[in-house]
Amino acid sequence: MNKILKLALVLLAVSAIVAGVLGVINELTYPVIDAQKQAKTAEAFASVLKADRFDEIEFDNPDFPTVLTVHKAEGVGYVVTSKFSGAQGNITLAVGVDNDYKCTGISVIEHSETSGLGANAASTGEVGVNFRKQFVGQDESIALSNAGGSIDALTGATITSRAITEAVATSIQAVKTLG
Repeated sequence: MNKILKLALVLLAVSAIVAGVLGVINELTYPVIDAQKQAKTAEAFASVLKADRFDEIEFDNPDFPTVLTVHKAEGVGYVVTSKFSGAQGNITLAVGVDNDYKCTGISVIEHSETSGLGANAASTGEVGVNFRKQFVGQDESIALSNAGGSIDALTGATITSRAITEAVATSIQAVKTLG
């Protein structure tokens, strides 16, 4: 019994030390990680809507549970950020919407999609750029080509393509509720 108690105490001590080290590392890296996320979000906003300033406006509509924030760019339109399920996990997307309720661009801020498939939606390569370009000028009736629309899905990533297309439509609908 004494030997079991001794082993349990050693295991407890090792676990406490490792947990403490991980906590300290988390505290030290949090500001850097947060700054990188903010920079990536600012870059995404700038890529989907050309404006000097984006002001967050209050948006708390239960009909749009995937919408995280809405930012207004005075005289130009809005940028909607949303978080929704893709094929492998959540996707955070920025969607630019002009004053005529048309998409001005999309940018994937964060995702956990499969490399070479759904991750192509965020890639800077030709496949990703061409996929994202299809959304420019689209309105809330946007749909994949296999559903009667004009958006060609990423090869092997139909779920991701459908999710992004639906998120763009939802973003435009959310902006329309603002009047």
